[in-house]
Amino acid sequence: MSEQIYALWRRMEQGWAQGDGEMFASVFAQDVDFVTVRGEELFGRRAVALGHGQLFAGPYRDTKLTAEISLIKPLSDGISLVHVTSSIAPAGITTHAQAVVVQREDVWEIAAFHNMIPKEKS
Repeated sequence: MSEQIYALWRRMEQGWAQGDGEMFASVFAQDVDFVTVRGEELFGRRAVALGHGQLFAGPYRDTKLTAEISLIKPLSDGISLVHVTSSIAPAGITTHAQAVVVQREDVWEIAAFHNMIPKEKS
């Protein structure tokens, strides 16, 4: 299970590196609930692909996403909670995400994703 979950984020990183919104979004369920770092709600894989395609064509062109999973907590058979810290270079942005990952027909996918920029520690 863990390896399949790690593979989701590796594919996400590849999609980001290639500037490919479709590839980036391929790890999400068709009916994903996705909250962006700005608090915008995106419903469905298509919305995630379109939104990220615009980012890759604009402010995040030629950037690299590096994801580090810090928690995989099984909630029940085929459902896990995942915490991930990601960095975007050279933009210097760090994000933290909480995701619900589900197994459907032997395929793991992200069913819910909430992304945010952590408050700087004082």
